[in-house]
Amino acid sequence: MWYFSSPLILFGEDALSHLASLHGKKAMIVTDATLIRLGVVDSVVEQLKLTGMQAEIFDQVLPEPDLETVKFGAQRMMAFEPDWIVAVGGGSVIDAAKGMWVLYARPDVQPDAINPLESYGLRQKAHMVAIPTTSGTGSEVTWAVVLSDHQAKRKLGLGSREVVPDIAIIDPIMIKGLPPRITSDTGLDALTHAIEGFTSTYHNEFTDGLCLLAARLVFENLPRAYQGDLLAKEKMHYAATIAGLGFGNSMAALAHGLGHAFGALFQIPHGRAVALFLPYTIEYCANSPEGGTRYAELAGFLGLSEKNEKQAGAALAAKIRELEEALEQPVCIAEAGIERSALESELDQLIENAMNDTQTIMSTRIPDEEDLRRLFLYAYEGKMIDF
Repeated sequence: MWYFSSPLILFGEDALSHLASLHGKKAMIVTDATLIRLGVVDSVVEQLKLTGMQAEIFDQVLPEPDLETVKFGAQRMMAFEPDWIVAVGGGSVIDAAKGMWVLYARPDVQPDAINPLESYGLRQKAHMVAIPTTSGTGSEVTWAVVLSDHQAKRKLGLGSREVVPDIAIIDPIMIKGLPPRITSDTGLDALTHAIEGFTSTYHNEFTDGLCLLAARLVFENLPRAYQGDLLAKEKMHYAATIAGLGFGNSMAALAHGLGHAFGALFQIPHGRAVALFLPYTIEYCANSPEGGTRYAELAGFLGLSEKNEKQAGAALAAKIRELEEALEQPVCIAEAGIERSALESELDQLIENAMNDTQTIMSTRIPDEEDLRRLFLYAYEGKMIDF
């Protein structure tokens, strides 16, 4: 038995106006200081004013939010006592808001202990609206909560089906001014979600179509979105949420396991990190004699005519690298600005963190420590995986 979870999704032009229909006494907006400075949150505030609710803003979420931020935000919620939590931002903001929501309902819980086996009773105090301002993480529709433990230099893959937001508002106006670099980072995150959601061992009939469509939308629209095409940006905004629904109801896989470990240790943005490893992990899985990767089916849907899985994996990896180069993204660790000596000094920690990442075991081929070592070293040099 498996589950399919989704919020109520409002998308398209003027979707933000749905906020004016909410009922309650208080709303807390969770966001970051940059979005406040740029005026992105202003339209959210204006819509909430129409409800008559009292609103308060918590704008102290930073990229790769940590456990302490979640604790502090939850304390602010407990003092304000909102009926609605409105997360306005990228995946960092939405994940932090989810963590705060859990602690607001259950002050006895530590944020690094959020898990799918425990009941939190979230909606007894407040409901949640998620409004993404980037087109990548899909956090607005998933039950994942990714937080950073900066002291241990690692990312924590947490989650509970209770933290799926009640409402997701996918309004293209929120990403109209998204800079090219963030467009590419987050867009490649969406692509990684789509591909791994389709090929992870937890894939299923309810998610396959979502992942396939999302992957095609990214390949078709991300290069133009990177150049500032507004229609392509709109399509990417939808692709990110569709990919979120797909992988959020199956799972991600090995590129996320390596990307989480690498990004946390070297402070590389999440989307850039997982996408960097995606071609290498595809080649690694395609080299397995056991097969079962589904790369031939995915490649065929994307217009790549390779028939067997190894050839399809190689063609798919090449197509991803071609896209990364068009977006001026690193295709190897060296191009990410990391010295080889720095990588080697952290290699044991990288391997340990990747081995312990919940997404690693969702791969069709699960590496041992020696294979992980080789994967990181091959990815440093940009070598195609031949083992």
